Amino acid sequence: MIYFDHNATAPVMREARETWLHATENISGNPSSPHQTGARAHIALREAREKLAHFLGCHANDIVWTSGATEANNTVMHHFSRTLDVKSEVWISAIEHPCVDESAKHYFGKRAKFIPVTHDGVIDLDWLTTELTDTRPGLVGVMTANNETGVIQPWREILSICQSYEVPFFTDAVQWLGKMPAKDLGQCDFVSGAAHKFGGPRGIGFLKIPHKSHITPLLVGGKQEQGVRAGTENVATILSMMAALEIREQQMANSQHILRGVWRENFEKQLLRELPGATIVGAKSPRLWNTVSALMPEGAQLRWLSKLDKAGFAVSTGSACTTGKEEPSHVLAAMHFKPAEAHRVLRFSSGWETNESDWDALAKALAKIHGEIYHAKT
Repeated sequence: MIYFDHNATAPVMREARETWLHATENISGNPSSPHQTGARAHIALREAREKLAHFLGCHANDIVWTSGATEANNTVMHHFSRTLDVKSEVWISAIEHPCVDESAKHYFGKRAKFIPVTHDGVIDLDWLTTELTDTRPGLVGVMTANNETGVIQPWREILSICQSYEVPFFTDAVQWLGKMPAKDLGQCDFVSGAAHKFGGPRGIGFLKIPHKSHITPLLVGGKQEQGVRAGTENVATILSMMAALEIREQQMANSQHILRGVWRENFEKQLLRELPGATIVGAKSPRLWNTVSALMPEGAQLRWLSKLDKAGFAVSTGSACTTGKEEPSHVLAAMHFKPAEAHRVLRFSSGWETNESDWDALAKALAKIHGEIYHAKT
């Protein structure tokens, strides 16, 4: 099976597995325990925190370990729901991941305002700037890159705008980390990430918080993580996560041709040539090098998925967290795609281990399946 669903979850890297196994065998203590075994765990945890802070460009005490980005994102919304006055709004982009979108609605109801995006999937900066001249929300949240389309958001520009109006800025960097350099993300007030998107283990992530800020915890019952997140830290998975991220950062420094998305662009040209009527979603916008969201010319999503699966390719329809829902993607709806069009979109997302021949094989498989579907209709 050739795997093209890395945006949902990436296979665990060998180095991450080995790091986890070594830590499980050799670092057995609780980081909060006062004895030597606990001290070794505490030191390992501190070094991992310092390493992540170095990559992000922030202070080590800004890092809070979580079970993943869903917990981290819920923590942000929970915190602001407890600290903002009852009239304050939070503004998030209309294309956020469900764990941001739904937690904002849960905690703020009608006070959750959605920032529109263009047909090409990029946040409307003019709208944001105009609205901020009249209103100051308690928080602005925009992801770094969209999980369904791969469209990169201008998070640095948004950060600058928010700073000029003294509004906290939060970015979900789940799809960015491990694919694009983490440098400068630490300048954002709040940043979330998850290990399983770049080859680390499932069940571990982090939240970057403002330095020396008091955060209202989502989970209570312990003083771990500076009182921000109760629960014994999973040292082995944290070290495994950092082993994976360190390798990905090294790969980025040595693989500029991959970051430029040459293989992805060649695949898109083949797809458009072989499948008349196909459309690349967000084609005019900067996108992650690994992601292609394509509006297929004919045939329902499930039919394409079934045929591709039988042909040996694992792809998806969009966010894994919304799979099984009948309604079309809220991301595509925000980009002004009609429901019938949204139900024809497939997402192909590669990883660092995917090679050029894999992309070429996928293009050929799509052309073959398209021919089968077309002839079956005529």
